[in-house]
Amino acid sequence: MSQVTVPARPLIEVRGLRMHFPIQKGFFKRTVGHVRAVDDVSFDVYEGETLGLVGESGCGKTTTGRMLTRILKPSAGTITYHEKDGSTAEVARLERSALKRFRRDVRMIFQDPFSSLNPRLTVLEIVGQSLSAYNIAKGRAREEMVAALLEEVGLRPEYMRRYPHAFSGGERQRIGIARAIALRPRLIIADEAVSALDVSVQAQTLNLMNSLKAKFNLTYVFVAHDLSVVEYICDRVAVMYVGKIVEIGTRDEVFRRPRHPYTEALMSAVPQPDPGARGGRRRVRLTGEVADPANPPSGCYFHPRCRYATDKCKAEAPPLRETGNGHLAACHYTDTLNLAGAFEAPAPIEGALA
Repeated sequence: MSQVTVPARPLIEVRGLRMHFPIQKGFFKRTVGHVRAVDDVSFDVYEGETLGLVGESGCGKTTTGRMLTRILKPSAGTITYHEKDGSTAEVARLERSALKRFRRDVRMIFQDPFSSLNPRLTVLEIVGQSLSAYNIAKGRAREEMVAALLEEVGLRPEYMRRYPHAFSGGERQRIGIARAIALRPRLIIADEAVSALDVSVQAQTLNLMNSLKAKFNLTYVFVAHDLSVVEYICDRVAVMYVGKIVEIGTRDEVFRRPRHPYTEALMSAVPQPDPGARGGRRRVRLTGEVADPANPPSGCYFHPRCRYATDKCKAEAPPLRETGNGHLAACHYTDTLNLAGAFEAPAPIEGALA
């Protein structure tokens, strides 16, 4: 899959985004702390690209996606959306009518195709709901549009009279995709869109999403934990750890020349075509537990599990900084570490730091 040409202006700019959920205890529900689900995240989403958000479960990638659609309102930070006419909108501050217009352009595909579809509604009602809500089509015209949408995602138009229980998991996800593209959006947030599907069905769904992207000029933010899927569909990749982005760059840069030790550990888990081949990689196994987002460690959040950590890592949080070619990483030693990519053997720990 070819890399996109990054335009001068992004579709969405995210700066200092935070989502802190209060921890409440006692009869009076006093707030005694906060879970830092997303903690000072900044990135851009460019028109026409597929940006992957990856990381372990609980790292904040789904929460980030839900804030981009304003399902969740951020605790702090800005999400600047660039309209087609050149104007901008601050997503976190949008009121009801403006938010409705924004959600016509930014849609979401949810993870679970079984729970994301209302079992009491037919496919016609599920896919056509937004067409009615935005006064695009009603009655016979709506049926015709839903039939066309079902054909776009590889389903037969006569299926529109059926209920979700009559479909397989892959077919349900296709219904969810049809619902997402019904309003011809500019940006789609795909939250683990294929993780609940069989491998063969995953491939079909990814190919469908790629074809729809080309046909309707879509932009994707693809939330996932399966790095094989991310490598196949994404143009750029942002790696998250305990609510922070620790690395972001093009797919090829991140997979082959990672700049953060956490990314190196993730890349070492990517399956190899021939695991027994000579000169293959050694698995980088992380020790310890993922940091508690309610009580994160000082300095770099990753330092308790990092085999390269020094006293500086324990005391000082590294900024997300440029390493060249639009590749950013949050590591004090990003310029001196020789980290292994997905298809390389890692360098010895000894002497890795200057």
